Amino acid sequence: MAIQRRKLDSLLTGVCASVLLTAGAQAGEMVESAISTEYESFDLVKVAGGLEHPWSVAFLPGGGYLVTQRGGTLKQIDRSGNAREVEGVPDVVASGQGGLLDVALHPDFRDNGWVYLTYSSGSEDQSYTALGRGLMEDGTLHEFEKIFEQDRGGSNHGHFGSRLAWLADGTLLMTIGDRRQEEPSQDLSSHTGSLLRLTEDGAAPADNPFADRDDAQPHIYAYGLRNSQGLVVDPADDTIWLTDHGPRGGDELNRMEAGGNYGWPVVSRGRDYRSEEPFGEARQDADMIDPVYEFLPTLAPSGLAMVTSDRFETWQGNLLAGGLRAERILRIVIEDDEVVHMEELLHGKVGRIRDVREGPNGHLYVLTDESDGGLYRMEAR
Repeated sequence: MAIQRRKLDSLLTGVCASVLLTAGAQAGEMVESAISTEYESFDLVKVAGGLEHPWSVAFLPGGGYLVTQRGGTLKQIDRSGNAREVEGVPDVVASGQGGLLDVALHPDFRDNGWVYLTYSSGSEDQSYTALGRGLMEDGTLHEFEKIFEQDRGGSNHGHFGSRLAWLADGTLLMTIGDRRQEEPSQDLSSHTGSLLRLTEDGAAPADNPFADRDDAQPHIYAYGLRNSQGLVVDPADDTIWLTDHGPRGGDELNRMEAGGNYGWPVVSRGRDYRSEEPFGEARQDADMIDPVYEFLPTLAPSGLAMVTSDRFETWQGNLLAGGLRAERILRIVIEDDEVVHMEELLHGKVGRIRDVREGPNGHLYVLTDESDGGLYRMEAR
């Protein structure tokens, strides 16, 4: 892809100008003030509403947001909460759980302008989880190209996975769901049901754990997953944390290891939707990695953040796991890879939580998965 510096300078000039015009203030509608928790108090502010099943949020340099909507549109929201549609987004198969999904900026976005999107590609009859990137300028993604597509799709429209996270070495993590096919999650010859590690161009790094095996996809970093929609990297040590949807029960928090097998569908702590019998052959297996924590009752996890901000000093190092069905965030305290404490946040206050992020300003952000969804900001007092 040809990166045009002139276009990027134009984008950043416009962003910086809009930030200066707001004099550093952040607009928003106060939803509830002084929400008290065990250790912190915060205000809940609505940044923007009228979003149709938003899926992910990314933060533009100096202010403003990019928000994906599952139906296939990308919104650019300024600091005042005003939204406009970004042009140049790829066509998506917007059906069931598929559509336009995650969004992430390249770590060197200020220099190269790349915006990465995951989405369901293909057709109604056979759809795939795909990754693409484009150069953003003046409300348009230019030169958008697909740089990765899973090898095996599905005729159903569920379990696309599709979270992204960057590692310190500049490689990109991406989750792929099992597409409700279950068994391929144990098949290394398929991307299905796995965590991938990709180069910025969508290729397989030479040092991936299965890169030298003829019977395995070289992009796979770990496997045995069902539908992972929470993913975050600890900036202190590059530890990878992932939340995975179980069947009826069996939602998991996992610490990811290179080459690790996380068991699905052989090992599960959930139950079969149809029979109510325990799912899988066992709850544990010596050759498979147990979750750090099993969420009970069901969380339906989506969105995962780690608190690093001084604004929430007593939460530093904690994970924040969003819940769709549970309509809450769980604050998770971990010591020596063991969950030692949890606290519920925003229970029933905003609806189904799709994404949770820590912003560059140290505030915490939440997206709700509703037909009239919203972007919210948690501001420490």
